[in-house]
Amino acid sequence: MPAVGPRQPCPCGSGRRYKACHGERRRAAPVLRPFAGRADEPDLVALREFVPSATAPLTLSAEHLAAHPGHADRRIILGTLLPQAAPAVVRDDGEILLAMQTLVGGLDASADVAGALIAALEAKPGTVVDGGPASAPQAVERLPGGLADLPRLADLLDPAPLEITVHPGFTWWVPSSEDAEPSADVVATLDRANATVVPTTRLTSVPAAYWCSPGDRLHLRWVLPLDADRTEEALLDALARLAAAGSLSVGEGSRFVGSFRADGLVVPVWDLAPGAAADSCEKPAAQLWTALRETLDDQRELTAQERRVRAGVVGRTLTLR
Repeated sequence: MPAVGPRQPCPCGSGRRYKACHGERRRAAPVLRPFAGRADEPDLVALREFVPSATAPLTLSAEHLAAHPGHADRRIILGTLLPQAAPAVVRDDGEILLAMQTLVGGLDASADVAGALIAALEAKPGTVVDGGPASAPQAVERLPGGLADLPRLADLLDPAPLEITVHPGFTWWVPSSEDAEPSADVVATLDRANATVVPTTRLTSVPAAYWCSPGDRLHLRWVLPLDADRTEEALLDALARLAAAGSLSVGEGSRFVGSFRADGLVVPVWDLAPGAAADSCEKPAAQLWTALRETLDDQRELTAQERRVRAGVVGRTLTLR
């Protein structure tokens, strides 16, 4: 194709200007469900989007260890947030802290976390991994296969679901040592970070549901899974059926207030009764989880009342960008 100016007609004969036709820079679209394929996808979304402080030990996949046997003894901890929002930190003893929450994201959150992990595995002890996201648009444009050329978490980790521990603060930032006390600067940093933590508890009776207490109110946020047989549309239909039947509850005095969409998954939110502890949600949430799965199998059309309720459910759904 001959060289032409951006405002000249495109040589392809379309009649459009070159800059709006074949001269247009086309960038890859963001990945809508970056953690799809993992059994713990809902928990990964929660750790990335709204859980303030939590950790989970990581195990590298057999395929990765076969290709990189030197990584077999590395201890890796996945956390929500690290100091200065760093993507990863390699401690002096070689232990790796890997963050889900960072200041700048790319087109694929899973590829960004995987890229930080690969960089940390190759970094020297005492290193802060602070490079840009692996899936930054400019970086992806330089790859022959685009996003498909980037490794993702599912490629690096053992497929077993994560064992998540929610913490009341960020003391896990500091390595446990009987020989040394943290410096005054470290203590001050921890105090500032701990003051921002919203009290949060992960329920044990259902997957990826988190009780939290922001200020004077209590909420339950529940990241609901999707799969080939559980599409978002079917999930919204099921929520509408339960709401129309007065069964969309996670405990006495609770009220469904809407939902948000994060990393491709729907996250319903309930206001809880004043003073409702996390334990009070366990049994009602388990009952709702059973009812929700049964309702998802209902293939009949929504009634007029259920359609009205569904419109309200959809209207109270926000998408996090």
